[in-house]
Amino acid sequence: MSIIEIIVLALIQGLTEFLPISSSAHLILPSQILGWQDQGLAFDVAVHVGTLIAVIIYFRKEVVEILAAWFKSFGAQGATDDSKLGWWIIIGTIPAAVLGLIFKDLIELYLRSAWVIAITTILFGLLLWYADVKGKQTKTIYQLTWKSALMIGMAQAMAMIPGTSRSGITMTAGLMLGMNKQSAARFSFLLAIPVISMMGLYYTIELALGDHIVDWTTLILGAGLSFISAYTCIFLFLKIIERMGMMPFVIYRLLLGVGLIAFLMI
Repeated sequence: MSIIEIIVLALIQGLTEFLPISSSAHLILPSQILGWQDQGLAFDVAVHVGTLIAVIIYFRKEVVEILAAWFKSFGAQGATDDSKLGWWIIIGTIPAAVLGLIFKDLIELYLRSAWVIAITTILFGLLLWYADVKGKQTKTIYQLTWKSALMIGMAQAMAMIPGTSRSGITMTAGLMLGMNKQSAARFSFLLAIPVISMMGLYYTIELALGDHIVDWTTLILGAGLSFISAYTCIFLFLKIIERMGMMPFVIYRLLLGVGLIAFLMI
């Protein structure tokens, strides 16, 4: 990988992991459109670690409070809003974990194409617009139920299809269930922690069992850049949706999808 490819791919991962525009789609497109070689498993691990550290640090206060309350709920303290949120995150993670193991190879074999990305980018962009406009947006993150968390988790499992966007589909589901924008986004980000952790662990094991060549300079640079861009992205995104809603990201998805279709038909 050239230094340009490292920088571009790491920034793409960091910027798109938490925006509702699909990081997997943007990481696949350079190889399909520009002819770049696949970045490799080791680089995938590195940039995912960078984004994981970013979301944990940004939400460190919430993470500590949720973990502490969850462990204390087994004692005399009992259930609290934070401990319940911990359970909802666990419940919301299960569908992606189970379905990911079942369908991962099938999806990578048949659905990692620019045509699939173009169609899903447009389709789920329109769905995000509908949820943003029609959702009641009256519920906070602490008004979630286990059924709502499971529904958001089922939606998250669909993000295995390139172009869907993990953050986009979970926010869409949250908005449709009546959550306000900030709560839908925060639950989506918190839900990302176990999912990205599992992905990182899976890739790390695959990397350790294989005969992959590791370029540590490339990995450190990729992880660092993805961390910086992801942290910045979370900070700015929460401010943007408060003022402008999801419309800027809907417009971007529609333009990207239409642009891809036009490119593929040339």
